[in-house]
Amino acid sequence: MQEVRTILLSKSVFEDNDRAADKLRRDLREKGVSLVNVMSSPGSGKTTLLIALIRRLALKFRIGVMEADIDSDVDAVTVARETGCRSVQLHTGGMCHLDAGMTAEGLRELGDGLDLIFLENVGNLVCPAEYDTGATANIVILSVPEGADKPLKYPLVFQKSDLVIVSKTDALPYFDFDMEQCRKYIGARNGAAEMIPVSAKTGENMDALENWFIRKII
Repeated sequence: MQEVRTILLSKSVFEDNDRAADKLRRDLREKGVSLVNVMSSPGSGKTTLLIALIRRLALKFRIGVMEADIDSDVDAVTVARETGCRSVQLHTGGMCHLDAGMTAEGLRELGDGLDLIFLENVGNLVCPAEYDTGATANIVILSVPEGADKPLKYPLVFQKSDLVIVSKTDALPYFDFDMEQCRKYIGARNGAAEMIPVSAKTGENMDALENWFIRKII
């Protein structure tokens, strides 16, 4: 009977991507560029929050944005129109994540001369967490309407994040969201991750978020 070999394709794919991501990260640091990978569920307010944050940070830094989506350029056009920053749309062709190769392609399209680049990943809390994009920092946005238990249901994305932004805090009166319990859940998954609750609508805690970037990223 002929011997059957089992090939672990996922391991090979991840290893190749990890090598490419490490090289990309080294190249960015040599250039003095910060690349922030932003992950969240659809509808978390990711684009709205980025626009509010970029308007603040753009007074000090040269900022670019890469918007990843399965299709359409709505987010890239919106960010460019609302902030005036350099923006490109990355179409994943049906894939639910970005990898280091896709990120590198987007960076080439953005061009040089930037200090801070936001990578708005495809909207879900599973696939994007599995692939290293080469980012120098990872952020996950959790909105109040989603509930405080997401760190329990989607542990990997929280384990890999440097910062958890709890968005839409203006909606707290209308949802059963326990902020302190959420903080405990995040701490159980990743004791090093910081948590900042914000509202892009009212401006609540946006100063704290801006200062986090100035302190940790730039």
